[in-house]
Amino acid sequence: MTKEQAVARMTDTIAKFLAFSGKCLPDDVRAKLAELAAQEEEPLAKAIYQTMRENQELAQKLNRPSCQDTGAIQFFIKCGAGFPYMGELPVLLREAVIQATKAAPLRHNAVETFDEYNTGKNVALGIPSLFWDIVPGRDDCEIYTYMAGGGCSLPGQAKVLMPGEGYEGVTKFVLDVMTSYGLNACPPLLVGVGIGTSVEVAALQSKWALMRPLGSHNPNPKAAKMEKLLEDGINKLGLGPQGLRGKNSVMGVNIENSARHPSVIGVAVNVGCWSHRRGHIVFDRELNYTIDSHAEVDF
Repeated sequence: MTKEQAVARMTDTIAKFLAFSGKCLPDDVRAKLAELAAQEEEPLAKAIYQTMRENQELAQKLNRPSCQDTGAIQFFIKCGAGFPYMGELPVLLREAVIQATKAAPLRHNAVETFDEYNTGKNVALGIPSLFWDIVPGRDDCEIYTYMAGGGCSLPGQAKVLMPGEGYEGVTKFVLDVMTSYGLNACPPLLVGVGIGTSVEVAALQSKWALMRPLGSHNPNPKAAKMEKLLEDGINKLGLGPQGLRGKNSVMGVNIENSARHPSVIGVAVNVGCWSHRRGHIVFDRELNYTIDSHAEVDF
């Protein structure tokens, strides 16, 4: 297989996976929604969860995206330093988005800033967004695909706190965000929290946190405890499905963190809506691929 053929093959696979993941939620998200629905007692909340389930069924039956806002496409990449097609990734991922936009179809969501025109292809300056980790000693490529919606993942917030504010300040910031725009982000939400050395580091960590499976925990026991405390606290707000009241507000809280400067605490919050369209695909150096976000893949 020539390099051109390999690139075309990888492009085609990612394009098909993007289109598919816009119509079918990941297994963990579907399972969590069913779990939360079973806990509800409010008639309206139960009806909303039933509508969500029917929405998913119709999306697959009618072969249409599960939400009209198919987002701005983002790729979170853990690429082995020895992966033979690393240099081709930026171009082929862009082409995959164009192909998926036509095939799915995906709503046109790429507007050139200042010029104010929609490209009609879901690609533009800086779109799709590519976030990289280069991993020494590996020759595979791990890609998380994500449809970042205009009402949930894109309006994230970040701030640098003074050290005296401590983790109480982090908690207050998270809850302030959840009680302001959380209502508009289509709950129940997956909440990604980044805590690190600066505002940009924390912001990226909060997005990586959204790539983690539901039910996973930060490896640091203290961070994992904070995940649980935040989840319990946000649930007590009673936002419920679609923000119309209910027993639960979130599908979970994931924290990603790094070390920090002693003078500051960077904190950021990003959320995924109930239609959390995350996909996870891994290519080996021969471009054989595995998908663990969706047990049944139809493309």
